[in-house]
Amino acid sequence: MKKGISKLFMLFVILLLGFLYYYITIPAINIHSSGFWFFLIIAIVFIFAILTAVRVKSFEEARHSNIVKIGITVIAVTVIIFIVGSILSSPIVNAKKYQKLLTVEDREFSDDIQEVSFNQIPILDKDSAELLGNRKMGSMVDMVSQFEVSSLYTQINYQGVPTRVTPLAYASPIKWLTNQKEGIPAYITINMTDQNVELVKLDQGIKYSESEYFNRNIYRHLRFQYPTYIFDSFNFEIDDSGVPYWVCPVKEYTIGLFGGETIGRAVLCNAITGETADYDITEVPSWVDRVYSAELLIDQYDYYGSLKHGYFNTLLSQKDCLKTTDGYNYIAMEDDVWVYTGITSVSGDQSNVGFVLMNQRTHETRFYHIEGAEEYSAMSSAEGQVQNLNYHATFPLLLNIGNEPTYFLALKDDAGLVKKYAMVNIRRYQIVAIGDSVIECERQYISLLSSNGVTKAASASLQKITGTITKIAQAVVDGNTHYYIMLDGSNAIFDVAVTDYISIVKFNQGDQITFEYSEGSDVNTVYSLQ
Repeated sequence: MKKGISKLFMLFVILLLGFLYYYITIPAINIHSSGFWFFLIIAIVFIFAILTAVRVKSFEEARHSNIVKIGITVIAVTVIIFIVGSILSSPIVNAKKYQKLLTVEDREFSDDIQEVSFNQIPILDKDSAELLGNRKMGSMVDMVSQFEVSSLYTQINYQGVPTRVTPLAYASPIKWLTNQKEGIPAYITINMTDQNVELVKLDQGIKYSESEYFNRNIYRHLRFQYPTYIFDSFNFEIDDSGVPYWVCPVKEYTIGLFGGETIGRAVLCNAITGETADYDITEVPSWVDRVYSAELLIDQYDYYGSLKHGYFNTLLSQKDCLKTTDGYNYIAMEDDVWVYTGITSVSGDQSNVGFVLMNQRTHETRFYHIEGAEEYSAMSSAEGQVQNLNYHATFPLLLNIGNEPTYFLALKDDAGLVKKYAMVNIRRYQIVAIGDSVIECERQYISLLSSNGVTKAASASLQKITGTITKIAQAVVDGNTHYYIMLDGSNAIFDVAVTDYISIVKFNQGDQITFEYSEGSDVNTVYSLQ
């Protein structure tokens, strides 16, 4: 009787400890998950250790115990399966399969990447967005003592505008205890073009997030609903109506046990209600911007670029081996977010052979053959123009300026504040324009392209118009005065910077004027005035 009770108690202890380990680590119950194998090995070790402790009375007896022998055999077989599975899943054995994980299409730069108005250029990186978000949170006296800003800052396209969005988080376990009933009351959006920061208060609080505990923790909430899914990192996004969601990509392994990682599905979880919807990767709603992480896409391109002639070629002759550069950025295009990075040879030279854009929702990948400066060379070139100020360049953004592929960078001081902007020509990175505002920087850059004879496209892209002023208005943008003008027979708005064209102050409504300008989506930028 006592032995039976002891065995039941021991079984209860084993199950309880196993459940606690699973509840804390929440591995996927899936043979393709390395976490599951670690969980399995630990569980086997623990079970046989308990059984040995109950059945074996001495160390000498343990040496000859069948339980110990069986336990060691089972553990050894499990470890061997894991090791062999890892080797058979590796690029060493499956170079051709890894090289085909990504389909890359060659495209023309000027066809895909259109010139954009200066007020559509995202001028902030994640670090600057975090500074603005924390500053905004510090001004909310009713929330700052209870909540802090999450470090997620997902970049999305929200209503056609490049935006970073991040939820608030409980400031501490005690703050969670006192606020979890109502949930997290708001999230923060940061317009990447005009630096406008908005704290969006919700009618109902966010009940499922990374800062929750127990079953409302977003990872645990999704694990119990989808126990076999191997999730990639979760992304916080908002739909077109501003409703907060967690976008939860589901990994798929297409080569052996652990190889050929890609994304096969995506689960969307309403951050307020916890309701979920499971989508095949081809059916993810268009408002979702981030399913494939930048790191996964870059890894897949590195396989594509380096494994064309097999794995050992990457170690020996390295013929035709290409790789991505060390950094990346995001481009808003075609109502999606694309990862941008340069492509260079594995020999480690300081130039690019081209660059790629990789769609974070659809997996589409485009290669543009443009030889020129590697991003860090362009960053150094921009920093050299302001070396007396000791400013630091952000990783560049790829733009089309005057039909020329151009690096756009922000220059920040030691406090992380953006002080100036730079544009660097990719083909000739000695051509560097610096400005206190984006529009000033763009004007100087266009002028440098023309004076250096880089291409006729820069001047050819300018249009000319003559007309009578029907409306003229004055505004201050980035500390500089601008005149916004409309002409008879045209609905376009023309932007004239007073710092560049002081003579604009002489003109009034009814006067005739002649512009040379470049077209923008909302406002046309004037580059000469007559």
